[in-house]
Amino acid sequence: MMITPSPAENAGPNPFGRGYASMFAPQQLTVGVYFPIEAFDGPEPAMHDQIELAQQAERLGFAALWARDVPLNDPSFGDLGQIYDPFVWLATIAARTSAIALATGAVILPLHHPIDAAKAAASLDRLSGGRFVFGVASGDRPVEYPAYGRDADLRGVLFRDAFDYVEALLTKRFPAHASAHYGRLAGGGDLVPKPLSPRLPTLVTGQSQQSLDWIAQRSDGWLTYPRDANQQAQVAARWCEALGRLGAGFKPIAQSLYVDLAADPDTPPSPIHLGYRVGRRRLADLLDDLRSNGVNHVALNLKFSRRPVADVLDEIGTEVIPHFRISAP
Repeated sequence: MMITPSPAENAGPNPFGRGYASMFAPQQLTVGVYFPIEAFDGPEPAMHDQIELAQQAERLGFAALWARDVPLNDPSFGDLGQIYDPFVWLATIAARTSAIALATGAVILPLHHPIDAAKAAASLDRLSGGRFVFGVASGDRPVEYPAYGRDADLRGVLFRDAFDYVEALLTKRFPAHASAHYGRLAGGGDLVPKPLSPRLPTLVTGQSQQSLDWIAQRSDGWLTYPRDANQQAQVAARWCEALGRLGAGFKPIAQSLYVDLAADPDTPPSPIHLGYRVGRRRLADLLDDLRSNGVNHVALNLKFSRRPVADVLDEIGTEVIPHFRISAP
């Protein structure tokens, strides 16, 4: 069955859709969570109860559910994400949720043909009612580029080429576009469906082999990596400077954060891989510092949780999330 948006879904000044609008606003911070919503050892999650946990996160007011693109098991990398293809998985989640944003963090754009990537992204956006936020990256796992017959040394060039092609398909009708690596469009064919809103919000992950000015100019936001508060403040300041040089308006900065939530709410943060073991009150302090330093969204990863993740979601959702929702100006 085709989902047809109501006029209300296309109304208003927001050009990016309701998923983006629920995640990002100037000087505010929201919280999301990565799939798998699960604690596990090794690279492969069990993926039990993920739909129910996603629905729990939505009820509790988390702003977004995130999925990753990991096409092959690379033992040297040690992380399979949610195992399933991100578009297929998020379409499944879209059918079982109604309001929470759905984001990729991130699709390895050079490894997908731009027509296929654009078709999947626009389809997911339509099927979710405008909730999709399209995170893209150049990729960094060693086995992938040779397996796809691509030159890893060209991944920055391939990323820009694929990005341009996808953008033409998503924003223009019957586009004429020449790609150096992925083929050409002569204006005789058009991508359908188009995204629900005028522009599908696209976040670039890390540097993706690009300059910060290029990312600031071409993307709708930046997904970067966790750092300590002082370092992240400097990174956010560089982002704002790049936007200022280009005369651009607000474009958000988001990051991931691994969290092992301690039972004692006042447990101070102690480092774990790409995050902290921390109590809920001190987690709220960390998030408040990030908000003050210019970060607009934090996507939690619960892989290293020592407590049942349903309990962790409930505690964060009840005690922390109410302080980090987008409020009216």
